[in-house]
Amino acid sequence: MKGERSYVQRDYRDWHEGQDLKYFQVRVKQSDLAIGVDLKNYSDSLLTLCRNYLIRLRGELEDYIKLQPLFQTTLLPIALRGDAPEIARRMGLASAPARVGPMAAVAGTIAELMGEKLAPLCQEVIVENGGDIYLKSSQERIVAVFAGESRFSYRIGIRIAGSKEGVGICTSSGTVGHSLSLGRADAVVIRADSAALADAVATGAGNMVSCKADLMKAVDFAREIPGVTGVLTIKGDQMAAWGQMEIIPLHHSKP
Repeated sequence: MKGERSYVQRDYRDWHEGQDLKYFQVRVKQSDLAIGVDLKNYSDSLLTLCRNYLIRLRGELEDYIKLQPLFQTTLLPIALRGDAPEIARRMGLASAPARVGPMAAVAGTIAELMGEKLAPLCQEVIVENGGDIYLKSSQERIVAVFAGESRFSYRIGIRIAGSKEGVGICTSSGTVGHSLSLGRADAVVIRADSAALADAVATGAGNMVSCKADLMKAVDFAREIPGVTGVLTIKGDQMAAWGQMEIIPLHHSKP
């Protein structure tokens, strides 16, 4: 319904609003995607398509890593082989301006490629992969922010206006989850034209936050990267933000 808000956040598969969407999960090895599409375009064949495509993406990446093992282990950008598949190419391009290794962009890149696969088939598409989100929606959505033990966790959201273009909203944390971060931010949320870029920059900016005094340094770093359109950094009871980050209060209790 026009004007109705829908909520999406790191573990929205357990706590979300948005009855206009059909949610389903696709799991292959370490990849665990939560996907939401408009009800009228969902079918069992769509789920099969997503699973087969995820298997293909993971296979292409695993095969490439065998050819260039450093791609998986480096914490810095590296030059790619000329025969790199699209998934590796996007990860490499995203990692360069963020000053991180290409694996820092893997979750966002998979979400983005899956979202782009679904976009011609569905009017509404949300793909979440480990807290990294590709979103293409004709109506307003609210992305809720998870920031560990911070007072802001689940209490604020980012308003995303409806658009014909996809957007990436990715989060890095040095206090929550298993993803590698060299910093101690409760959350660094990046909005970008690309989910691959948002993922890499969230990691790069998050690496800079050791204490509350570093929040603006991380914001200033991220805002200078072309393609980044919004930045939010959180540490404890403080936050800093820039760009297209319309932050609103949420009146939900923690799950």
